[in-house]
Amino acid sequence: MSSARRRAPLRIGSIELASPVVLAPMAGVTNIAFRTLCRELELARTGTVSGLYVCEMVTARALVERHPVTMHMTAFGPDENPRSMQLYTVDPRYTYEAAKMIVDEGLADHIDMNFGCPVPKVTRKGGGSAIPYKRTLFRKIVAAAVRATEGTDIPVTVKFRIGIDDEHRTHLDAGRIAAEEGAKAVALHARTASQRYSGEADWDEIARLKEHVTDVPVLGNGDIFEPADAVRMMARTGCDGVVIGRGCLGRPWLFAELAAELGGLPAPAAPNLGEVSKIIIRHAELLADHHGEDKGCREIRKHVAWYLRGFPAGSDLRSRLSLVKNLDELRELLSTLPADAPFPEDGHGPRGRQGTPAKVALPEGWLDDPYEDVVPEGAEVMHSGG
Repeated sequence: MSSARRRAPLRIGSIELASPVVLAPMAGVTNIAFRTLCRELELARTGTVSGLYVCEMVTARALVERHPVTMHMTAFGPDENPRSMQLYTVDPRYTYEAAKMIVDEGLADHIDMNFGCPVPKVTRKGGGSAIPYKRTLFRKIVAAAVRATEGTDIPVTVKFRIGIDDEHRTHLDAGRIAAEEGAKAVALHARTASQRYSGEADWDEIARLKEHVTDVPVLGNGDIFEPADAVRMMARTGCDGVVIGRGCLGRPWLFAELAAELGGLPAPAAPNLGEVSKIIIRHAELLADHHGEDKGCREIRKHVAWYLRGFPAGSDLRSRLSLVKNLDELRELLSTLPADAPFPEDGHGPRGRQGTPAKVALPEGWLDDPYEDVVPEGAEVMHSGG
C-alpha cells in the first residue's frame, strides 16, 4: 500500500477529479493518441481514469477561422471525459469567439488558457509568457473567456509562469486577476520565461501563490518526474494539484503511478522492455488512426527515443527506429529487443530539452507600461507550450 494519504478529489468548477493530476498540453505530444494511451494505461494499472488529460494547445484565432490543422488537433475520443482544450490567445475578441464556439458546438468540457510559452518567436511578438506583464490586457482576455462560458458547466482555468524574469515577476498578480475574473483554477509553472526549462523549478513560488490566491484551486507545475515528486510538491507548497509535462515523455504510464500514489493504492510495477515495446506499438497504432500510417510513423519516431531511454538497445537499432516508415517495420524492429530487460534506473528523471537561460525576446517598449491593453500585432502564431 502506498504511504501517501488518500487525497480528496480536486474540483475545478463543475469538474471533479478523483486524482489531482493534470496532463500539461504539449505541442506535437498530447494529441488524441497520447491521451488515449495515458487513459488506457491508467485504467489497466489502477482501474481508474481519474486525472485531467488536456489536448494540444490550439490558437484561438485559428479555431475561430476553422483552420483544418487546428480542427484536426481538437479531436477527442468517444469516451474521453472530461474533454479538455487549451487555448493560446492574445486578443480578447478572438478569445471570446473561440470560447463561444467551444460552448455553442460542444467542442470541450473545460477550457484552459496558456500564458506560459517562453519560445522567442512567441514572446518576441508579445504572446505567451509575455502577456501577464500587461495586467489590463491579461484581465480582459481571461474575462472574455469567462463571459463566453457564462451559464454553462464549462470551467475556465489559466496557466502561467513566475514572470518574464526575476526582475519582472507577475504570478501573484496573474493569479489574483484570473480568480477575480472568474477562472476556476490557476496553474503555475514555477520558472520564469528567461529560465525556459533550465535549472530547478522554484516550488516556493507555488506556495506563495497558494497563500495569495485562496478562492480557487492552485496547481503546481515543474520538475515532477516521479510520483514522490508530486507528493513532495503538494506537501511543501500546499497546492491543490499537480500538472505533469516533460516527466511523462516516453512514460505514459506515469499517470497510473501518480493516481496510485496520491490515492493510497498499491504502486503498479514499472514495465519491462517487452511491455514498453507493446506500449510503443499501441501508441503508433493510435497515431496511425489519427494521422494516417505514414505521418503516424513519422510522429512515433521522437517518442521511441524517450521510451527506450536507459534500455539496452544498440545505436544501430535506435538509428533504424528513428527512420521507421510503417507499423510492420516498427513491430519487426522492436521484436529484436530483449523483452525481459527490467525498467532501467536511469530511465527516470528529466525528459525533453532543458535549454539554457536567456534574455526573453520582447516587442520594443513592451516593459514600459504594464497596464497597456493594446493587443500585440502578429502574435497569433502556433507555439510550443509553457
